[in-house]
Amino acid sequence: MISKISHALGAVALLAFAAPAAAQETSSNRVAANTDWSVFVEDNPTECWAVSAPKETVNSRDGQVVSVRRGEILLFVFYRPNAGVNGQVTFTGGYPFASGSTAELDIGGTTFELFTEGEWAWPATPEDDARIVAAMKRGAQAQITARSGRGTVTRDTFSLLGFTAGVEEAANRCS
Repeated sequence: MISKISHALGAVALLAFAAPAAAQETSSNRVAANTDWSVFVEDNPTECWAVSAPKETVNSRDGQVVSVRRGEILLFVFYRPNAGVNGQVTFTGGYPFASGSTAELDIGGTTFELFTEGEWAWPATPEDDARIVAAMKRGAQAQITARSGRGTVTRDTFSLLGFTAGVEEAANRCS
C-alpha cells in the first residue's frame, strides 16, 4: 500500500512538470519522431518522454455520441532520473475527470486501471507502469475509456506504431 501511495504522490509531483511538457508538443525540444510517437527532452530538471495523440476519439453521453470540446489529449511515458521515475505512464484527457473515477486502458484485450486527478490519469505502481509499457510494446493500439466531471464517457484510441522505438529513445536519453 505504501508503494502505491508513494507512486501516486510521485505522479502528482510529476504532473507539475507534465503540464508544461504537454504544451511543448510542438517545441524545439522534440528530438525524435517514430511513426505515431514523438520524443522530447528537457534539461532542467532532466526529463525525457515519449508522447502520442489519439487517432480516434469518441465522446458519448447516455449511450449517444455527442460533440464536446476538449483540450489536448495525450498519452505519455516519462523518464526523470533525478526523481527515480523510470517509464511512468501518464494520460491527459483534455478535461477534468469525474471525482473519484478511474480510467480504463485496454491494450489488445488486457485492461489496466488508471487513477485520475484533475485532468490526469496514471497507474497505481511502478510495477503497473512496467506491465503497461510491456503490453504497449507488444500491442497495435491502446484505448482509454474515462468519464468526465460532466458525465461524458470518452474513448480515445492511440496507435502504438513507433511506440517501442520512442520509449527506448526516451529511456536512453535519460539513462
